[in-house]
Amino acid sequence: MNSHLYEDKYHSFDCLLAVDAVQMFSPEKNIFPELDKFYSNCNDWIFGHLNYDLKNEIENLHAAVKTNKIGFPDIFLFQPAVVIAINKNAIEISCFDKNANEIFESIKQVRLNSNAVSKLNKKINSAITKDDYVKAIEELKKHLLRGDCYEINFCQEFFIEDADINPLEIYSCLHKISPSPFSCYYKLNDRYLLCASPERFLKKTKNVIISQPIKGTSKRNPASDEAEKIALQSNEKERAENIMIVDLVRNDLSKICVEGSVAVKEFLNIFSFPQVHQMISTITGELRPDISFVEILAATFPMGSMTGAPKKRVMELIEKYEKTKRGLFSGSVGYINPDGDFDFNVIIRSILYNEENKFLSIQAGSAITFKSIPEKEFEECNLKIEAMKKALN
Repeated sequence: MNSHLYEDKYHSFDCLLAVDAVQMFSPEKNIFPELDKFYSNCNDWIFGHLNYDLKNEIENLHAAVKTNKIGFPDIFLFQPAVVIAINKNAIEISCFDKNANEIFESIKQVRLNSNAVSKLNKKINSAITKDDYVKAIEELKKHLLRGDCYEINFCQEFFIEDADINPLEIYSCLHKISPSPFSCYYKLNDRYLLCASPERFLKKTKNVIISQPIKGTSKRNPASDEAEKIALQSNEKERAENIMIVDLVRNDLSKICVEGSVAVKEFLNIFSFPQVHQMISTITGELRPDISFVEILAATFPMGSMTGAPKKRVMELIEKYEKTKRGLFSGSVGYINPDGDFDFNVIIRSILYNEENKFLSIQAGSAITFKSIPEKEFEECNLKIEAMKKALN
């Protein structure tokens, strides 16, 4: 995980690396009871991912029969053999059964192959046509009008078949084009996540928990950058989207926090990233002392910024109207340290790749409200995948 040196008072590390697995956790059923046992017995670093479809166990939902050719499991966590933490000019190497000095010396000897070039001269396809996308948004607006929901995050998939790439090379390109505070290069056997996420899902430090949902996007324009920021800050629709998700997150955190401790610390702030400006709010709370890691996940996952409100109903509508399974997209990657503190991102602005079947996937979404104009939402999705397209080209 790489923060790219963004100035964020909540970051614990500039860069964090975990390799090799001492023990692994990836059950296919009874996930939460088993997770409680795994977490309680580990007492060490834990890294890994939460797939969006973990929602089915939390909310007793049923996934529609749709394809996801990337194939990450619903959950994968592991206790690493080696953890390397970088902060400013300090490097700390923690080892389970190896010598830290030997690892450091071996790293110094590594020479990356700068000649490794991905062969990718293929068209990026879309799983949904623009006309069908517009029709889906119009149907969702009927649900909004009836009061079924107030906001829904609707996503679409872009993909390349028979893609022959060097994932590390593509990630290197991506993080140069779009350095982001919650980036990561994640490899699980022959599955890859190349992530340039700007969004934090959830962080715990001692008894304080924070969430930083993103809702509100505008394109960067060197000729009028400040004007774009001001326009985003004052945009009624974008503000309404963010406010609704702030309320949802406050409600989620209130289930696990001391009564009266949940507060909005930063409200509708504008942050600038290489391709876009984003509207971000920060919500914090004081955890109740009897709350477990599993209970925290059950109360907050999936993140409200990638679902909408009310959460359970919009997840049912997402299953009905989205053309493909999200899989790892809009899930989370992160870590838990030996003290029980953790930090997890939101998997957006990412390339997902299955090396075995050569399938490459990029997904993007936007928040749909009754004021949404379908064509503009379609444009926003294309704006959000620009950095990934550039990295691939």
